[in-house]
Amino acid sequence: MVAAKWPGVDPQWSRTIRVRSTSEVDDPGAIRRWHVLDNGDQLTRSELTPIGTLLCVHGNPTWSYLWRTLVSAGASPAHPWRVIAVDQLDMGYSERTGTFRRLADRINDLGDLTDALGLEGPVVTVGHDWGGVISAGWALEHPQLLAGMVLTNTAVHHPSDTPIPSALRLALHPAVHRWGTMTSDAFLRVTHSLANPPLPSDVGRAFMAPYRGAGRRAGVGNFVADIPANASHPSFPALTRVAEGLRGLNVPALMLWGPKDPIFSDRYLKDLISRLPHTDVHRFEGAGHLVAEDRDIATPVFDWLAAHSGSISGDSSHVVPSATRGLPPRDPAEGGATTFRPLWDSLGELAAGPSKDDVAVVEMAPDGSMSRTLSWRQLDQRILDMVEGLREAGVGQGSRVSLMVPPGTDLTVALYSCLRLGAVVVVADAGLGTKGMSRAVKGATADFLIGIDKALAAASVLGWPGRRISVRDLPRVRRRILGVETSLDALAKTGALSRATSGAKRVEGHHVVAVDPDAPSAVLFTSGSTGPAKGVLYTHRQLAAMRDTVAATFGIGAGARLVAGFAPFALLGPALGAVSVTPAMDVTAPRTLTARALAVAVAAIDATVVFASPAALRNVVATRDNLSGSQALALGNVKMLLSAGAPVPESLLAEVQVLMPGASLHTPYGMTEALPVTDISFEEIQAASADAAAGTVPGAGNGVCVGVPVHGARLAIVPLAADGTASGEHRGTEAGVTGEILVSAPHVKEAYDRLWMTQRKSTSLTGWHATGDVGHFDAAGRLWVEGRLAHVVTAPGGAVTPVGAEQSIERLDAVRMAAIAGVGPRGTQAVVAVVETVPAVPKAGPAEPQLAGSVRRAAAEAGVDVSAVLVVPAQPTDIRHNAKIDRTRLARWASQVLAGGRTGKP
Repeated sequence: MVAAKWPGVDPQWSRTIRVRSTSEVDDPGAIRRWHVLDNGDQLTRSELTPIGTLLCVHGNPTWSYLWRTLVSAGASPAHPWRVIAVDQLDMGYSERTGTFRRLADRINDLGDLTDALGLEGPVVTVGHDWGGVISAGWALEHPQLLAGMVLTNTAVHHPSDTPIPSALRLALHPAVHRWGTMTSDAFLRVTHSLANPPLPSDVGRAFMAPYRGAGRRAGVGNFVADIPANASHPSFPALTRVAEGLRGLNVPALMLWGPKDPIFSDRYLKDLISRLPHTDVHRFEGAGHLVAEDRDIATPVFDWLAAHSGSISGDSSHVVPSATRGLPPRDPAEGGATTFRPLWDSLGELAAGPSKDDVAVVEMAPDGSMSRTLSWRQLDQRILDMVEGLREAGVGQGSRVSLMVPPGTDLTVALYSCLRLGAVVVVADAGLGTKGMSRAVKGATADFLIGIDKALAAASVLGWPGRRISVRDLPRVRRRILGVETSLDALAKTGALSRATSGAKRVEGHHVVAVDPDAPSAVLFTSGSTGPAKGVLYTHRQLAAMRDTVAATFGIGAGARLVAGFAPFALLGPALGAVSVTPAMDVTAPRTLTARALAVAVAAIDATVVFASPAALRNVVATRDNLSGSQALALGNVKMLLSAGAPVPESLLAEVQVLMPGASLHTPYGMTEALPVTDISFEEIQAASADAAAGTVPGAGNGVCVGVPVHGARLAIVPLAADGTASGEHRGTEAGVTGEILVSAPHVKEAYDRLWMTQRKSTSLTGWHATGDVGHFDAAGRLWVEGRLAHVVTAPGGAVTPVGAEQSIERLDAVRMAAIAGVGPRGTQAVVAVVETVPAVPKAGPAEPQLAGSVRRAAAEAGVDVSAVLVVPAQPTDIRHNAKIDRTRLARWASQVLAGGRTGKP
């Protein structure tokens, strides 16, 4: 058969089937010739019994070749599935019928084919583009066979008040349509150009092959013409039947999505999720329309089939929401329904108690003055007013609300109001940068966006989703330009009026709001220091557990006074009952915190607790000479300092201790997925360092000591293999075993948002979250972090973790910061040290011999053989924390330099 010549296709898969048509557009009894790729005979020859059948349907203008990786993978003994990839009539190598076939006809045609094949269940449909709609239509008409559904970039509904994507509008234009889709091959070439990375030339030729000549492209043009652009289109009723029918479908579903698709964007994914809320979703950042070409989809498809083997075998009654799949049952001891206290619980108590008129939240102006304050009573009232205002604006349970407001009273009110409504807050701070922010907010597909002017302007320019709400009332013209519907101020007034007229009031100090403890409450984005930022989904129960863990571990509760130079803690303060203030700084750029700004904020509330990142503390220390006597005295009254987000050097803590002599310094370790995980004080760090130097405690050293688990948390280690991977069973807290760090705690995230593969990997060991960090325990039960799993160097002698060698190098007087990176193929990588010197070098490149020798000797003391030493004027750091070195970027740069390329800025 003609398809056999194309790469990735086994000639034995290709077959032609004669099918009696029952379509109204064909003559009665007409026989149509179909071409399919089918691995059924291959399975039979291998004496493999298929678990079921994948019925794969391509869209326009592709053909069954799109599914070749699934056909191949299905023939594996590990997961034998019969895979039938069809060429729709008038497409691929199937018959050119000479008739115009609409959506309803194509769904009927597919049914004719499966009848002719004698297809039996279980069947899982797989569809892309218009093949997604057609496969879904077939699924709805064959419930007795259907066991599951896989969809890649497609759509089943388009809002009537929104134009269809511009590319499709152009293809439908009368002046373009026939030439673009049939006379020429322009439509095919444009579609193929969407691949990222570009299609290999032989693969591109394979996709073009069935459509050589205008006479073979009629189906391509007819497919475009059959797009139901509005309700008057003949295929609109059929599309609507499919779209609404999906709402009643109770089988496992998987969506694999390329978010860079200019046609089927994330808004179509959001619509599909609303119709199939139990679906599993994985978005491949960077992938586009041809997601099956851009990424390996065979692995996740067959992993997903294995994960749902029970449902696919016939029992789909136990389908549960995607967010909870793959997670262990909750331990009642970790906080069941009877002990659940929502995050905002203490606000109502404080608002009705004796301290109701005490200050709760303070907002600092850029000049360091207090620009705004709210008492506990005012804060609670403002939140209740906002709840009503937001509800009237359409915000409800499950609504996603993107918050783009700096820490302060407005953000606090907006956050707690949304949570009380049962909405899901989406938080992706500006520290991710424009591209990172855009990826995050588009991927989260918020229903509403609440923002300051700068955020609203970005939303307009970059096309961020969500109905827009400004913080303050805006002039009419600016509202129109930014697409703003209303403001927080207006919503608070509306809510206050609504509460007054309805007689809403507090009963015995408590305002009861029904909330499901295990419903989603927040999507918080990671820093993106090891790849695109990931959305981390939390439930109400987990946010409340985070509050309780912080309170129990650090003793922060009612009466505490908190200066938060880190946005999450600014938002957690009211939940803890702590008076909260954010100093005059840009919280998305921690280095903007000065000693004076910190001292002024401390003095404003007579603070007892300070939270600041390592980058912020560096600048506080660097600007300490600007402190007045009273400001220095204020810092001296602080009782506790917390610093996290990146390792905090012992030398920096020593300098901070001089500034805050009365404070107990703590450096909790954690991540967006679980904050905090461990805790350690400065004194304990010093003791650990002494143990490492003396060699008296087995396992002490070679990393950053982050202490012992916080209240309610458990830790374990999965050993690191020579190839830099961590798999298999964990070894608990056995001393000296280096591997990936696992954590289990009530406040660990629920799931990664719309990242099914990532979530599955992170919970591969039931009951544990795999952190992606590597480290080990010492004999005293303390955890030492050695770096990120993604940054482990796979040298010929085995895996090399970076932190121990970096610490040893940084003890050199000439080195400010050091980073270890791997260059070359995995398993044979050379270890490269990249250092930032004191004073800084003017130009990046190879280190001078004396420094290189010192660096090599220092690394050797940590057991690491460094092959090359490079210098940089400044280490590239992640843009959120300004403290985590971007080792992946450094590795790429070092590879170029050592290969004789340019030595410009990394």
